[in-house]
Amino acid sequence: MGTFFAVFFMLEQNTFRFPSVLLIFITYFSGYLYTKYQNTKYFYRIFFLNVITGIISAALIIFNHNEIRLVKWAVIVVLGLLYNSLFLETYIRKIPLLKVFYVGLVWALVNSWLTLPEFNFPVFLISFFFVTALVLPFDIRDMESDTVQTFPKLIGVQNTKFLAYILVFISTILSVFYLKIHCAVSFYLTSVITFILIYFSESKRDDAYYSFGVETCSVLPFLFFIIMEYF
Repeated sequence: MGTFFAVFFMLEQNTFRFPSVLLIFITYFSGYLYTKYQNTKYFYRIFFLNVITGIISAALIIFNHNEIRLVKWAVIVVLGLLYNSLFLETYIRKIPLLKVFYVGLVWALVNSWLTLPEFNFPVFLISFFFVTALVLPFDIRDMESDTVQTFPKLIGVQNTKFLAYILVFISTILSVFYLKIHCAVSFYLTSVITFILIYFSESKRDDAYYSFGVETCSVLPFLFFIIMEYF
């Protein structure tokens, strides 16, 4: 999902390159495996796989980009490790209320910094607000099992939804002003579906509602763009 979200902005900025897409996918996928399996018997296999994918990613950058892109990628990888690494005494996911903004930050850096020659502040803000909003329903899902303070626990489920609505709305308004017309329309249509999914978010809903429904919102801008552009 994160890869397709990045591709959407690459198409909007006319910076699409397959090596960049592959780099982003490998980075996201490796980070997911590391987070999911770091406390299991498979960790050393996953760690070895991460080393291999890290070498592949570095090679992709060296042979297709430049040393500046390598530094950007390394910074984002370190930020990912700080998010949820059990070997750290305190990692970002354990800090109350910070998780949602941190995930938005990392995804936004991928979209606005890693894939572009220069930092794009509008793309950063659009990505940051939208992804942060998408993380909030997951906090609603996990509010009974989370051991740290989250927005649903602090301000309640309904107010958390209102916060998510505001973030999506800000992101959509920014897209209207700063993205090309087809991309802005794609983002608007995505926002409509996102609003609906946020509205029906409840702690007792099946995990598939979030892992398939809410998480899929990040791929919708790309899908709507392709539909309008080529069909």
